[in-house]
Amino acid sequence: MTAIADPAQLRAFVAGMPKAELHIHIEGSLEPELIFALAQRNGVSLPYPDVESLRAAYAFTNLQSFLDIYYAGASVLLKEQDFHDMAWAYFQRAHADGVIHAELFFDPQTHTERGVAMRTVIDGLESACRRAKAELGIESELILCFLRHLSEEAAFATLEEARPHLGRFIGVGLDSSEVGHPPEKFERVYAEARRLGLRAVAHAGEEGPPEYIWGALDRLKVERIDHGVQSLRDPRLVERPVRERIPLTVCPLSNIKLCVFRDLRAHNLGRMLELGIVATVNSDDPAYFGGYLNQNFHETMSALGLGAAAARQLAANSFEASFVSPERRQAYLERLDAHCGRHRLA
Repeated sequence: MTAIADPAQLRAFVAGMPKAELHIHIEGSLEPELIFALAQRNGVSLPYPDVESLRAAYAFTNLQSFLDIYYAGASVLLKEQDFHDMAWAYFQRAHADGVIHAELFFDPQTHTERGVAMRTVIDGLESACRRAKAELGIESELILCFLRHLSEEAAFATLEEARPHLGRFIGVGLDSSEVGHPPEKFERVYAEARRLGLRAVAHAGEEGPPEYIWGALDRLKVERIDHGVQSLRDPRLVERPVRERIPLTVCPLSNIKLCVFRDLRAHNLGRMLELGIVATVNSDDPAYFGGYLNQNFHETMSALGLGAAAARQLAANSFEASFVSPERRQAYLERLDAHCGRHRLA
């Protein structure tokens, strides 16, 4: 048994720790190098002369300033192979970070509005998921997200277009510009998605107020809150995820990059763990926010002074929060326990 006695050993422990990632926008894993490669392959003109100038533009002041570049980057995705290549690049990085289960968000409206067929998007992503299982041992699922800055009518149209593909994705989510677009705007769409047997999650309480989290829980009836960092501003709200074991998929580096917190030392992830919230660590849009999953773990734990026991809890939470069968969840937890058993946690 190896005792974890210093930062280097803690870093190695976290790096090898099996974990799930539940808040990853697959379009947000599109690195500048791949954006330019796909642009050249598809004959797409970009408003940046080279990789360096594109990466230099990643100085965001809020969520909207990020989204402007995010949608520009997604313009290079046109063919099934493009979506496969994007997701496969993510899976390779996830495998290096110890990810054994991933639930990938995808934004079909970003693509269908450009004339890309829903089937093209799903075929490409699903083929990469199959490859990740076969070659890397990563289990994965897809979650279709509605863009909340668009209308309820557009969301219904997207759900209808996705209907022939039921069984190829497990749930629906809600992302894009939060402020000014409360969850109840999509209450009827979510009711229909649940009627179709889909799971439900939603972004709430990133930049938006705690009321948006209440709305996601009570009006959309979600099973998981994506972000949710504003929940601690409402003491009555905090009691609910603790009591009902409602997970929060927290994305620390994203929160800093988008100025939700001034720095990682001010982040409330440590407080969430103290309160007993089922908080998880995720990378959100890692190509834009400075790090994949392990980088989020390493930098956040260092800033907050969290040790191996906290890391183990975060990993266990990720499996508890995942949409897997009880049998698979137990198998994941046994792999985590085996890893922890080789170390003395502190």
